[in-house]
Amino acid sequence: MSDPLSDAAIDQLFRTARTANHYLDKPVPETLLRALWDLTALGPTSANQEPARIVWCVSQDAKDKLADCASGTNGAKIRVAPVAFIVGMDMAFYERLPELFPHADARPWFIGKPELIHESAFRNSTLQLGYLIMAARALGLATGPMSGFDAAKVDAAFFEGTTVKANVIGTLGYIDPAKVFPRLPRLSFEDATQIR
Repeated sequence: MSDPLSDAAIDQLFRTARTANHYLDKPVPETLLRALWDLTALGPTSANQEPARIVWCVSQDAKDKLADCASGTNGAKIRVAPVAFIVGMDMAFYERLPELFPHADARPWFIGKPELIHESAFRNSTLQLGYLIMAARALGLATGPMSGFDAAKVDAAFFEGTTVKANVIGTLGYIDPAKVFPRLPRLSFEDATQIR
């Protein structure tokens, strides 16, 4: 196994990392979005399902369209972020399993089972969101994931005619260090875990 990461690396990924509400006025190049996906895709999912489908909203038009689907102050955050993103979940992810999971014929595990399809797509695309957040931090970026949005509006605006449904939206860029909020409280080991 690998040696533990340095304290500086752990700080960047966890201890000093923050959810971003404000970003520097600095673009995120496509090469960095590609590197971000390449790292995100390496994280494990059940039977290598990889159901996440990401839309990177870089143009102002795309950000405005997504902002119109957001609630509360989320729309304003989306409009001014360098990048906004949608993590969708492909409800036909199992069609790619012969390519992604060649060890067995896994398509029959899901065909005709809509509840299992939704459960697997939701769980694993959410897991991929976690990888995206950590990959962004590893690459010097920050994210602002959001659940305050109208999923049906996002689906109509971005996924019409596809098998993809919106799961989570968010923003991405270089965090403005002058506008970082203090870390909110966290549950202790004793409050949140058990050893049995």
